[in-house]
Amino acid sequence: MRVAVSEAVEAAPTRRWGRVLRFGAVLTAILLLLFGVPWWTLVASGAGWPGGLTAAGTALFAVALLTFPALMVLGHGPRRIDAAAVAGDTMLGVIWVLFVWAIAGNLLRLVLAAAGVADPTRSRVVAAAVLAVSAVLVVWGWVEAMRVPRVKRVDVVLPRLGAGLDGLRVVLLTDTHYGPLDRARWSRQVTEVVNGLDADIACHTGDIADGTVAQRREQAAPLGDVRARLARAYVTGNHEYFGEAEGWLGHMRDLGWEALHNRHLVVERGGDRLVVAGVDDRTAAGSGLPGHRADHAAALEGADPDLPVLLLAHQPKQVSAAVTHGIDLQISGHTHGGQIWPFHYLVRLDQPTVSGLSRHGDRTQLYTSNGTGFWGPPLRIFARSEITLLTLRAA
Repeated sequence: MRVAVSEAVEAAPTRRWGRVLRFGAVLTAILLLLFGVPWWTLVASGAGWPGGLTAAGTALFAVALLTFPALMVLGHGPRRIDAAAVAGDTMLGVIWVLFVWAIAGNLLRLVLAAAGVADPTRSRVVAAAVLAVSAVLVVWGWVEAMRVPRVKRVDVVLPRLGAGLDGLRVVLLTDTHYGPLDRARWSRQVTEVVNGLDADIACHTGDIADGTVAQRREQAAPLGDVRARLARAYVTGNHEYFGEAEGWLGHMRDLGWEALHNRHLVVERGGDRLVVAGVDDRTAAGSGLPGHRADHAAALEGADPDLPVLLLAHQPKQVSAAVTHGIDLQISGHTHGGQIWPFHYLVRLDQPTVSGLSRHGDRTQLYTSNGTGFWGPPLRIFARSEITLLTLRAA
């Protein structure tokens, strides 16, 4: 027995190092593809550029490839250097756009080859097309990310909603992701738009910020000025658990919001009532924080089962538990609508929906917002940000 225990102890570090090496190999392969495909398409594919231009282009991609991991570690690791995060995130966005359109450019290469266009003309046409399309999309994506989101208006019919609540206006903010770029002015403008929507209920379904309350206090401050007649409710997203979830729950309470940490409140209008419930993000259980997990039963404990329920839950995939608990409408964010095309195809592998209103089971509907802000790369391409105005209608 003592020998077996000793062998198990010795095997554990070996397995751990094996996982580290596999992860490192996969990450290296991904980075080589991300930077290598654009490099080959733009620099080395047969365009016959002058030697100096080829050397400069190769050096540029090599420096970017080598500095990118360091910037991401410095920006998003324990040190959280905002300048490094901005540089790394921007580089990630640009290289992703170049990678996607380099692939499309190489499909164009095949078309040109079939049409009899030879190198170096063929490769130069492809390189010019990839650079032009990528440049336009990066500039446009930056403008879309930085702008105040448009208001998206959606009517949702809830058969169990009482007539007194017909026309109830619910404003949804989510994924504001206050972060390395100072967007305090943007945050104030978002609040002004929200206050112009005459909300009965204002909701924030998590991912308020990337960082601690101390780091992002100024950017989050305008949330304290959001107006709603009946309630302002908030739940945690997964990014709160990368920073300080308890800190953000407490700060939102200080700003006058109801932190729905696996609990509910009841609002009333015109003699009819609505349960507004909230659950922690699905990643909360792995955070190590006592009492943090998505607990629908606790959130609904004591609620009248005959009343309709509006549930705040950060991730769309939490809808399966919402169906089990008879929720009428779940509102979520998390997906960002994919944020940078065609990333939404990857998001769809993990989530039941990427954007918009959908039905699940006999009773439950789910609204998934594209998000109010952005995460990481300061780009939004074919995935507009939004401030959502949900108008609830009785059957």
